[in-house]
Amino acid sequence: MSKSLSLFASTAAIMALAAPAGAETARGGADVVSAPEVVVVGSRTDLLHIPGSGATIEQEDLERSRVLSVNEALRQVSGVYPRDEEGLGLRPNIGVRGLSPTRSSKTLLLEDGLPLTYGPYGDNATYSHPPVRRFQRIEVLKGSGQIRFGPQTVGGVVNYITPSAPSAFTASVLAAGGTEGYGELDGSIGGEVLGARLLAHGNYTQFDGVRANHGLQFDDLYLKAERDFGDDHRLVVRIGRASEDSQVSYSGLTEAEYAADPFGNPFPNDRFETERFTASATHGWRVGEDVKLTTSVYNIWFNRDWWRQSSNSAQRPNDTTCGGMANLSTTCGNEGRLREYNVYGVESRLGWTGVLFGAPLETEVGARWHTERQNRLQFNGATPNARTPGRGANGGVAEFNLRYAEAVSGWATAEATLGRLRVSPGVRVEKIEYERVNGLTGQRGETDLTEVIPGLGVSFDVNPDFVVYGGVHRGFAPPRAEDIVTNAGGVVDLDAERSVNYEIGLRGAPTKGVNIDVGAFLMNFENQIVPASVAGGVGATLTSAGETRHAGFEASMQASLRDIGVMQTDDVFFRAAATWLADAQFEGARFSNIAGFTTTSVSGNRLPYAPEWIASAAIGYARGAWFEAQVEVQYTGEMFTDDLNTVAPIANGQRGLIDDATTVNLAANLRPFGDGTTLFATVKNVFDETYIVDRSRGILPGAPRLVQAGVAVKF
Repeated sequence: MSKSLSLFASTAAIMALAAPAGAETARGGADVVSAPEVVVVGSRTDLLHIPGSGATIEQEDLERSRVLSVNEALRQVSGVYPRDEEGLGLRPNIGVRGLSPTRSSKTLLLEDGLPLTYGPYGDNATYSHPPVRRFQRIEVLKGSGQIRFGPQTVGGVVNYITPSAPSAFTASVLAAGGTEGYGELDGSIGGEVLGARLLAHGNYTQFDGVRANHGLQFDDLYLKAERDFGDDHRLVVRIGRASEDSQVSYSGLTEAEYAADPFGNPFPNDRFETERFTASATHGWRVGEDVKLTTSVYNIWFNRDWWRQSSNSAQRPNDTTCGGMANLSTTCGNEGRLREYNVYGVESRLGWTGVLFGAPLETEVGARWHTERQNRLQFNGATPNARTPGRGANGGVAEFNLRYAEAVSGWATAEATLGRLRVSPGVRVEKIEYERVNGLTGQRGETDLTEVIPGLGVSFDVNPDFVVYGGVHRGFAPPRAEDIVTNAGGVVDLDAERSVNYEIGLRGAPTKGVNIDVGAFLMNFENQIVPASVAGGVGATLTSAGETRHAGFEASMQASLRDIGVMQTDDVFFRAAATWLADAQFEGARFSNIAGFTTTSVSGNRLPYAPEWIASAAIGYARGAWFEAQVEVQYTGEMFTDDLNTVAPIANGQRGLIDDATTVNLAANLRPFGDGTTLFATVKNVFDETYIVDRSRGILPGAPRLVQAGVAVKF
């Protein structure tokens, strides 16, 4: 019902945009209210004065590297650790400054400033993600400015920016293919229709996957419509629909399986099916010369059916009554982990630019109402390809849960310019109500929490092209609904995740054509939330880990010999990003959560999945505008996978040191007929390095060598 209503409302809104306007519509004039999308950073030139560390990945960066996924793109940003899983970034694992990357649960993901994930309050795990081709640019913010968005403010914000709808006709098409069954068709078309500017985008991608029996297939459709109503009003409407039908397993490999075939997968009957619908509308209103009101409404409907015969490498298979692994395709049943999410929200941001006591001042106050509903079922099927209950207690229905999260939030931020000093205080308040209903027993429980999240950012202009910045803010991440309310209706004493985050750095252009950003950060957690069993997989119950400390340095650099003035038409360009996570450790009285070791102190041990070093660098050559090529090196340091800091791997593969890994990528673009047509080719993991990326559910390998080529045409 909610899906149908959302589709109807979105279609009606777009039709209204295309209808003749009662008042004359202004097009492209300087007096028209600016685009109402909410930006986190802005353009790369805006980075200089944001209150904290941040980065942008521009369209030029995406095209030069010919990235296949958001994971590849985010490797260009210091402080960010994107861990791959299936090869296409459909379920990205993004960690920031040593926080767990699993399912990006500690990172706030936005699209055009609005929530991208379907459970940011009740379950901020990412099981679906649009293709990177849909986005024009990517913004990353890690400092105190996070409090403008929320609710997650512990690590960072990643905001994906879609292109604006054009007023003149434009179209593009990209076709590509490669090894491991990779094939992709991507296209867009846009222009003005009956006074409204429209942009339609579509993507279809298939891939055999990183592992055997892991074929991936997804499609993504997106429509954006914009219209100006007079000089002071602009409306933007977006609708999207995506689906995935993949042969993806949840479980990783045991040590013996990995030794036999690092890219193997013993579960050919697993299936992962999703459908996703999104709709939003944003209205920008220039109330006065210095006042702007931006109001957005949004809806996400997401359905996920994951049918699998094992949830981790210790279960071989889940159905222990079938006689073992030899019977996977005959008598062994499966588990259907079925999820449906409904998300609705509305938020308004009122901005004012003016002068107060002689100092230029920019302020924003805002409020948001947001509600989530999770419908969670588990069916135990009797056969490998069952899609209905057939075994176990309760007629094969092992779980029927409804989980709710409703939040009201408000915030106020300001930026005052005092000569060369900019001061940016702010505060955010989150009030969240949780409810959980056990549909099998009828038991119900509810609780709530309220959090005040202050922050302060400052920057000082050393000169017009160089600034020193710093900041401090409260880090906050709400607990999941399932972890704070039990299945029996009780309330768990699981506090919110809280930290105090500090940073200081310098950013700018020390000389023409060279840009740097170097900073230090410290995150002191009063209470960091981790899985009760660190090797228990994504779905493990969470628990309070107590005090932890993250401290380190990060640096990035971009340089161009053409911009420096050394070269005229040709160019040699360079970029690098590095993170040194000097500390990521448990502090205070802390004991292991691993069964059999619960009396073992782990105070002072390093946190799992927090590599000490992460780095990427690329150097390239451009021959005028018609040819460019680059070589990229990516490095991830070794990391522990449990709180005991176990080095020797155990038999099920879920614990043990992950060795460091270095991969090399090549990319080339050729434009023989001008900017309109680009022929491109990439080789990823040139030397076919075999390495491990994850052990939480068993061993997951990194992608092998991938060769891809294609053509992109713009009209």
